[in-house]
Amino acid sequence: MSLRLVPVRFRQAQAFCAMWHRHHPAPRGMVFAVGVADQHGVLRGVVVVGRPVARHLDNGQTLEVTRTVTDGTVNANSMLYGAATRAAWALGYTRLITYTQAGENGASLRAAGWRVLAKRPATPGWDRPSRPREPRGTEHMPRTLWEAAS
Repeated sequence: MSLRLVPVRFRQAQAFCAMWHRHHPAPRGMVFAVGVADQHGVLRGVVVVGRPVARHLDNGQTLEVTRTVTDGTVNANSMLYGAATRAAWALGYTRLITYTQAGENGASLRAAGWRVLAKRPATPGWDRPSRPREPRGTEHMPRTLWEAAS
């Protein structure tokens, strides 16, 4: 199947993520999004890039891939990670990060030239007495931190 990159607006990216993402809701914001479509113009995947979720990583030079989601089309995910990296560099950013959960092998990230930066152990989640949060089903999950740096 022939794939091409396409522009995606925020609401379109949110709707695609809500429909296809396995374990996270649609993102609440973004810096940019890129889509991948087939030869008929059917959207097959979306990558959403925003500011880092962790405040200590938000240094003005770093962006985070907060969602990448496809309908299962072969090579779409790798194409999206590569496009996100090139777009971030074109905008002047020098570092791009993302996380994978345990059980995700990161093949698309490796294919796009990313590297493992750290393995993060499972945590009890974001809920704190001073700031209660609803569970999202991703608590107690080890994660891997990935990086693409210029």
